[in-house]
Amino acid sequence: MGTGKIIVAGIGPGSESDITPAVLSAIRQSDVIVGYKYYFRFIEKIIHPGAICIDSGMKREKTRAEEAYNYAAEGKVVTVISSGDAGIYGMAPLIYEMQREKGSNIPIEVLPGISAFQKAASLLGAPVGHDFCVLSLSDLMTPWELIEKRIKAAAMADFITAIYNPKSEGRYWQLYRLIELFLQERDPQTPVGFVRQAGREEQEVTVTTLADFDPEQVDMFTVILIGNSQTYRFDNKMITPRGYYGEIKMGKAETGIGQDIMIRSFRTIEKELKNKDIPLDKKWALLHAIHTTADFDMENILRIDDNAVASLYDRLNSGAVRTIITDVTMAASGIRKGALQRMGLEVKCYLQDEKAVALATEKGITRTQAGIRIAVGEHPDALFVFGNAPTALMELCDLIRKGKATPAGIIAAPVGFVHVQESKHMVKPFTSIPKLIMEGRKGGSNLAATLVNSILCYNDAINLKPGRDV
Repeated sequence: MGTGKIIVAGIGPGSESDITPAVLSAIRQSDVIVGYKYYFRFIEKIIHPGAICIDSGMKREKTRAEEAYNYAAEGKVVTVISSGDAGIYGMAPLIYEMQREKGSNIPIEVLPGISAFQKAASLLGAPVGHDFCVLSLSDLMTPWELIEKRIKAAAMADFITAIYNPKSEGRYWQLYRLIELFLQERDPQTPVGFVRQAGREEQEVTVTTLADFDPEQVDMFTVILIGNSQTYRFDNKMITPRGYYGEIKMGKAETGIGQDIMIRSFRTIEKELKNKDIPLDKKWALLHAIHTTADFDMENILRIDDNAVASLYDRLNSGAVRTIITDVTMAASGIRKGALQRMGLEVKCYLQDEKAVALATEKGITRTQAGIRIAVGEHPDALFVFGNAPTALMELCDLIRKGKATPAGIIAAPVGFVHVQESKHMVKPFTSIPKLIMEGRKGGSNLAATLVNSILCYNDAINLKPGRDV
């Protein structure tokens, strides 16, 4: 009698061309082949005529392992086959566990195979270019509570995620729940690929997005790959760059470090909002305000007229409005230069203008008041932005009532303790003018500037991708 041995071999996803030479050699030289009966169709040409084939149905893994040990104890070389890689949801762990239980000294050798997720990835392009994880949705041997915890962790950690056992005849809702959890953490346009019967004659390859993914299109023979925040589609393939920052996508420089941080910050803020069901343009400005101040009280005190952000974006982007007036230079300096250049806009502040200095002295008013008076004379229909001076905002209100100013919009965010709240109340009656008002004492030039920035990049709101001009 020869020396018995158990070889645990991964035969790949289903094509003979995807079986490694080491596994082919082991199967050819084995006295006994043990495996799930469906898998023998992929190796029947390789098995030598005298080999004993032990096949069994699904959920008979322990029986197959027992058979392997029985034949190996008789001195035979036994190969236990698994699809894909034998160590990934395969027979290798069970064979080792049984060796420990039996106290057996029968030699065990594990031969790796191409896993189904690797084969699927190759058919989808290059989706696994960065850190990834593999999850099974089967709760036969793992409680669903633990599976859901792992899904949440994968989604939050931005792992590229491969999904095994997504559905079966009696298990359908788990995949819907996974998509729901991922959409809480990932952009709806995140690429998703799924491959049915990878490497086999019935093979089907599909690339879609999280938003458009239909769980009804997959079955138990399907492997799903969900991209990370850097994954993109190109030529109907999924590509995940090897690094996070400064990558080139489709010939364009994409998100840099600053924008990536801003995107992740916005997603965090959005999750913590008390009221998520507000119109997109209001939410976009609110997210900018909270991002700048780290103050969630903005939910209560930032008052935005209906459609104000969207309508102001349209007017600025179309060229109907070309000028933005600020009360102080600090507010002007916070408006992103890249956005201004992109849209062909000019920001003007008259605080240091010689005419404003002279007018303030002559009339006994503040320089910010004088600056607004001169600005209205030159640009009566500009977007007016206040981040510091309540007297300047009050001056604009007076000029509107006198018919001398017809602002395209007003951002009212002066800060302080004297006349601040009154100035904000004064602007509210102008119902025909789109307004963003910071109620109460809070405000500031940085806040006023960030509200302008939210308007200038409103077309990025739909994908929640702020900061392209950072």
